Amino acid sequence: MEFALPDHLPGLLAEMDAFIEAEIKPLEREHMQYFDHRREYARTDWESGGIPRREWEDLLDEMRRRADAAGWLRYGLPARFGGRDGTNLDMAVIREHLAHKGLGLHNDLQDESSIVGNFPQVIMMDRFGTEQQKQEWIEPMITGERSMAFGLTEPNHGSDATWLETRAEPDGDGWIINGRKRWNTGVHRATHDLIFARTSGEPGQAHGITAFLVPTDAEGFKVPFYWWTFNMPSDHGEVELDNVWVPADAVLGEVDRGLEVGQTFLHENRIRQAASSLGAAQYCIDRAVEYANERVVFGKPLSVNQAVQWPLVELQTEAQMVRLLVYFAAWHLDHDHHMQVSDKVSMANYRANRLVCEAADRAMQIHGGIGYSRHEPFEHIYRHHRRYRITEGAEEIQIRRVAQRLFGFGRR
Repeated sequence: MEFALPDHLPGLLAEMDAFIEAEIKPLEREHMQYFDHRREYARTDWESGGIPRREWEDLLDEMRRRADAAGWLRYGLPARFGGRDGTNLDMAVIREHLAHKGLGLHNDLQDESSIVGNFPQVIMMDRFGTEQQKQEWIEPMITGERSMAFGLTEPNHGSDATWLETRAEPDGDGWIINGRKRWNTGVHRATHDLIFARTSGEPGQAHGITAFLVPTDAEGFKVPFYWWTFNMPSDHGEVELDNVWVPADAVLGEVDRGLEVGQTFLHENRIRQAASSLGAAQYCIDRAVEYANERVVFGKPLSVNQAVQWPLVELQTEAQMVRLLVYFAAWHLDHDHHMQVSDKVSMANYRANRLVCEAADRAMQIHGGIGYSRHEPFEHIYRHHRRYRITEGAEEIQIRRVAQRLFGFGRR
C-alpha cells in the first residue's frame, strides 16, 4: 500500500510557500490590525449590523486577485475554467498545508478565503446549470463579479432540510416564493441567494424541493438583521421572502430535485473543511510543543511533565489518524461517486472538527494566561472552527450518515 503523496505535490507546496512570502506576506504586514490581537474589532463594522468592514473585504479581494494572476486561485477547478484540474486529494493536502501555517492573509478561513480557492458553487453550477447559466455565472463567480449565498436552513428547520416551510408556487412563466431563511452566509454582498423551497410533495420528502437563484435586490427579498456569532464579524443574514417572483430560468437543476444540488455543495465542502481543521489542529499542537520546550517553570522545562506530554501525544496520534482518513476519503472522491464515499467524508469531517477544537483548547491551557489572550491565535482558531461542528451538517448528522452505512438502513 502506497502512503506517499503524489510526486508533484511537495514541489508544488514549495512554490506556493514562495508565492506567499513574495506576494502575500508583505501585503499582510501592511495591514496587521486584521491579524493581531485587534483582528475581531478591526474586521467588524459594528455600526452596520456586525458585518465585515468593506476595507477588510477589499484586502481579501486583492489577495485573491494576486493569487489568480499567479495561477493559484483556480488550482482545484477544471482547466476549461482556467484551473489546473486539481484533485480532491491535492486540495485536501493543500488546505491542510495552508491552515498549518497559522493565521494569515494567505488563508483566512473565517471568510472561506484562500490563495487556493474553494469553489463549491462553481462545481455545483457546472454539474446542474444550463449552458446559459454556466456562461452567466461561472467566470463571474470566480472573479467575484457575481456571488451566491446559500439559503437552505430555516428558523424552524436546520438539519431536517426536507421539512422546509418555504414554498414556491408556479406563476405564469415563473415562480412566487414565500418563506424565511436563516444563516445565509455572505448575503451582505451576494448578488443572489440560492433559495431551496418546496414545490411539491409532503414535509419530510426529499423529492419536491427546488433550488432557485434569487436576486438579492428582488422586490420582497429582505435581510432584516445579521446574527452576531461566537466569531465576529458576522455575514450570516436572516432572510425574508415575501411574494418574491423569479423567472422560470432561475431554477438551478431540475424542478423538485433541488436537494441533489445541495448535497453536491455540502460534500465538496466537507472534505476540504476537514483538511483545514486538521491543518489548524496541527498548528496548535506544534505551537504547544514548542512553548512547552521553551517555558521554564520550577527550574525545568514545562515539557518534562507528563501532564503536559500525554495530552499532546494523544492529540498528535489523533492528528495522524485523521490525516490518513482525510487523504483516504479524498482519494476515493477522486475515483468514486460522492454518494458512495459519503460515510468516509462524514467520518473525516466530524473527527477533524472535534480535533481542532481540542487542540486549540489544549494549546491555550499549556500557554496559560497568554494562551487565553487575543495576543495568541488559539482563541480565534477555536471560535472559527467550532462552527464547523455545526455547519455543512452538524456532527450528529455526520455520525448518523456513518450509522446508515454501518447498519444498512436509510439511504445508502
